[in-house]
Amino acid sequence: MSSLKEIVNQAQTSIVDVRTVMEYQSGHIDGAVNIPLDEVQSRISEFEKMPKPIVVYCRSGARSGMAMSILKQSGINEVYNGGGLADMQMLLN
Repeated sequence: MSSLKEIVNQAQTSIVDVRTVMEYQSGHIDGAVNIPLDEVQSRISEFEKMPKPIVVYCRSGARSGMAMSILKQSGINEVYNGGGLADMQMLLN
């Protein structure tokens, strides 16, 4: 099984920031798509169309954990919790 660092650094991986639009605008991972946690459920079809795997992140890892659960319950299994923004930045270096 690939490590999260390997998954995050794959060219086809979709990275999704589940923080609020304001948090996203204050700084995010290059190429990350912003889908706030409260919109995840209503935007499942967008996640279904994304290249897999999908890595979700937020500020601390809590909201991305919830987003990952919602996606898995919706049948999207190739989804990983990248933790917080700082965790993701470390994974990308």
